Amino acid sequence: MFTSLAITIFSLIVLLFSVIMHELAHGYVAASLGDPTAKYEGRLTMNPLKHLDPFGSVILPLLLLLATGGQGPIFGWAKPVPINPYNFKDQKWGTLKVSIAGPATNFAIAIIFGLIIRFVHFAVLAPLIQLLSIVVLYNFLWGIFNLVPIPPLDGSWILFRFLPAGFEKVKIILQQYGLYILIFFIFFGGLTGLSILAQMLYGLVAGTNFPLF
Repeated sequence: MFTSLAITIFSLIVLLFSVIMHELAHGYVAASLGDPTAKYEGRLTMNPLKHLDPFGSVILPLLLLLATGGQGPIFGWAKPVPINPYNFKDQKWGTLKVSIAGPATNFAIAIIFGLIIRFVHFAVLAPLIQLLSIVVLYNFLWGIFNLVPIPPLDGSWILFRFLPAGFEKVKIILQQYGLYILIFFIFFGGLTGLSILAQMLYGLVAGTNFPLF
C-alpha cells in the first residue's frame, strides 16, 4: 500500500487533472455551439499551466492541506475557460449546455472508474484499486461541488437560467458576493456535507465503501 504522503500527492494530481477535464468540457461544448473563444486563447489543452488559478489551484489546496493535516478533503479550482455566449448557435439553451458539461464530465469519469472497481476483484490489483478510488471520489466531489448554486460555480448559471422573473436582486447579490459566500461555504462545513454525498455515490457505483487510507 501507499504512504500517506504518496496518497496526498496523488490526490493533488487527481484534483488538478479532474479540474482540467472539467474546464476542457466547457470549452469543447462551447466550441461545438459556435464559440471559439477558448480555442483562440489556448485553453483547449491538457497543459496544467494554462489552467492554474493562483488562489483556487495553489493557495486554497495548500490551506486545506494544512488545516486538515493532510487528511482532506483537499480542494480547489482552475481558471474558468473563457466563453462568449453571444457566439452560441443555441441562444436559449447554450449557456446551460456549457454549464452542465463540466460536472457531467466529472460524473462520467467517476462512474467509469467506479465500475472498474466494482467488477475487478484481482488481489494483485489492490494498490491500483486504492488509487482508482481517489479518482472516483474526487470526481464525484468536484462534480457535486460545481452544482452548488454559488457564483462562479456552474450551479449558479443553472440557477440563473431557471430563476423566475422578480428574483433579479438575488442574482445581483450572488454575482457580487459569490466568491465570499463560496469561501465561507468551503471553510465552514460545506465540503464535509458534499464529501458525505460523494462517498454515498462512490458506494452506489463501486459497490463498496470508500477505503480509509
